[in-house]
Amino acid sequence: MRSLTAAALLLGATTLAQAEEVRVAVAANFTAAMKEIATAFEQATGHSTRISYGSTGKLYTQIVNGAPFDVFLAADQRRPALLVEEGRASAPFTYAIGELALWSADPALITDGAALLESGAFERLAIANPKTAPYGAAAMEVLESLGLAETLAPKLVRGDNIAQTYQFVATGNAELGFVALAQIALDPSGSRWTVEPSHYRPIRQDAVLLDGAGSNPAAQALLDYLQDEAARAVITRYGYATD
Repeated sequence: MRSLTAAALLLGATTLAQAEEVRVAVAANFTAAMKEIATAFEQATGHSTRISYGSTGKLYTQIVNGAPFDVFLAADQRRPALLVEEGRASAPFTYAIGELALWSADPALITDGAALLESGAFERLAIANPKTAPYGAAAMEVLESLGLAETLAPKLVRGDNIAQTYQFVATGNAELGFVALAQIALDPSGSRWTVEPSHYRPIRQDAVLLDGAGSNPAAQALLDYLQDEAARAVITRYGYATD
């Protein structure tokens, strides 16, 4: 793996003379980490970024319908794989492995997450839309693993993406919710239960270079930067694992 200094020199030498803009579609769970990474990437390379955040499913639909993105950072492997199969993308790799957490803004609410869910002692449980958001699908897997999917169905409040789901809980519109661990990794407030990985399939998040971006040096430079130790350190700090 290259050092930060070596990566910066290599990227700078190849891109500063012809700085470009890279348009990036980013899964909502990766918002905070990507903002920090984008700032460092721009400083290291001279390129600029234009970033759109949203649910993986909706971003995938936008790409299929011709949205002018260069790079896609999904919250799963399935949509990037579909884009590769359809000839719309190439060079997939896993940039982060996400974890799921049950979180409440109330610091006293969650002591035993599984027991709390089983008790049903709450009015609303927020999850991201499982049809479009991989973290929402993972949340449903947890409920099914605990045998609570049907019992808790009337209490579910669905956000369009994991960012909206977090807001439901943060504002008190839901007493608790399943969020990405990355959203609360640097925030000690509230109470939480980091869900055991045995309750859901690993959330491997893949990045791809989208068709037509091959002539944009900023697009490949960003993908290279995401695999460098500087970016990986940020990704780890936000609660993700890396390969």
